Amino acid sequence: MQLLTLSGSLRTRSTNGFLLHAARLMATADGAEVTTAEIGTLPHFNPDLDGEGATVPAPVAALREAVGAADAVLVVSPEYAHGVPGTLKNALDWLVSSGEFVSRRVGVITASPSSTGGDYANAQLCETLRMMTGTVVEEACLTVGLIGGKLDRETGEITDDQLTSELRAAVKSLTTPS
Repeated sequence: MQLLTLSGSLRTRSTNGFLLHAARLMATADGAEVTTAEIGTLPHFNPDLDGEGATVPAPVAALREAVGAADAVLVVSPEYAHGVPGTLKNALDWLVSSGEFVSRRVGVITASPSSTGGDYANAQLCETLRMMTGTVVEEACLTVGLIGGKLDRETGEITDDQLTSELRAAVKSLTTPS
């Protein structure tokens, strides 16, 4: 199982980054090979750079290759202003018409300091990925509210047993083909 992870946060010590790290460890322990795509260096989406006869920028080509090589993709993201962070949306925009997400198994985890857990961003991401004809694995989709109280901010370790259990189940459902 080749699992690709995408982070919607570029912050070095983001709580979503900590969740992503924990998910990567869980997937690796279950035997998956895990890689993370770098989306922070992508240029702003511009169809002129991707049209007939154009050579896509190298970071875009690398992202497309990574998604195409994966059996499944896990997106972990914060929610900004009730929406998807711009950097992550930009990455998805570069993938809309290229076909790498077709039938690709996808999970979406959003986390927020609010009690809603980023449910707006989670719903938006799932809808976008379905439109891109990805196979959204519902059991691999999770919203995590009040994330700050569930992590050790110094180590990044999850301190909440229920969150650990829910994250493990989400990862397992994504990395175990049905």
